[in-house]
Amino acid sequence: MKIYDLRFTLADFHVPVRSWVGYGAAFSVFFLLLFAATARASSPPIHDPTTVVLVVGAEGDPEFGTNFLHQADVWEKACARAGVHTVTIGSATNTNDHDQLKQVLQAEPKDGSAQLWLVLIGHGTFDGKQARFNLRGPDVSADELADWLRGFHRALAIIDTAASSAPFLTKLSATNRVVISATRSGNEQNYTRFGQYFAAALADLQADIDHDGQISLLEAFLVASRQATDFYKLQGRLVTEHALIDDNGDGLGTPADWFKGLRAVKQASNGAALDGTLAQQFCLLPSAAEQALTTEQLAQRDALERALFLHREKKSAIPEEEYYAELEKLLLQLAKLYTSTAATGSAPAQ
Repeated sequence: MKIYDLRFTLADFHVPVRSWVGYGAAFSVFFLLLFAATARASSPPIHDPTTVVLVVGAEGDPEFGTNFLHQADVWEKACARAGVHTVTIGSATNTNDHDQLKQVLQAEPKDGSAQLWLVLIGHGTFDGKQARFNLRGPDVSADELADWLRGFHRALAIIDTAASSAPFLTKLSATNRVVISATRSGNEQNYTRFGQYFAAALADLQADIDHDGQISLLEAFLVASRQATDFYKLQGRLVTEHALIDDNGDGLGTPADWFKGLRAVKQASNGAALDGTLAQQFCLLPSAAEQALTTEQLAQRDALERALFLHREKKSAIPEEEYYAELEKLLLQLAKLYTSTAATGSAPAQ
């Protein structure tokens, strides 16, 4: 949720009307945010460009290969619209995608503010011990890919749309990463549909759940998961894929049916933290409002949003007055950020 989208802010924080009586400053926050959201930017700031590495695996059956190429084409068109740096691996003339992928990742900067997205489109296998993604030439294992990405500190998004992809989520999970798998275990080995729905959702404003003018990784994950499930139900078939998302670094993942809107509402039996906050801050095609913020402002805004989401989880455990006092404090900081950017001519535009 982007805080400047006021249609969802009050409902999202579950604030009853009576609780806002006497909170005049808090109401002022929303008017300030509204002003900032409608201000026009004189010239958008320059951001470090995102890099998207698309890996199209070995096709196996030609029918599957056609679908994989279609998914890659959808991704490439979205990347072109976004103006990001795109590298596609997996052509019929290449006989060793394994080494090419390793070289591409080794050449990428390990630090910096630019996001790196790695998208795996194809088949996957699992032998009970090791999961692999099928490439032309040697396949790449989850352990190998984890080793190649070990030194990265920049923000990473890893989307594995293959069968048996859950072990990749477990191995690749880390701080400052969003990892998405098309399955919830290595034993879900049938061909998956999740990837085609995910690719389409990234550029489809019908997938914009919070109506902020852009599609986040979380939104695309939720929409694609629902559409994949609907496919099996409409066909009268057993659902053989259950996608997971992990963005808190614990390697456990959260399924789409644990979410209500953009918030995970079910609780794991072991009390593990739920996912979704970081994934909501990854967008391939950012809105005009998002592009109008500088890199520093984005980092500050994202940190405040994460603090808001974490604070919301404490609602039932702390006194009401304390909860709303801290909520007001965080909202005022966001208001200060947006009004200051408006005053300098770099406020979010719509």
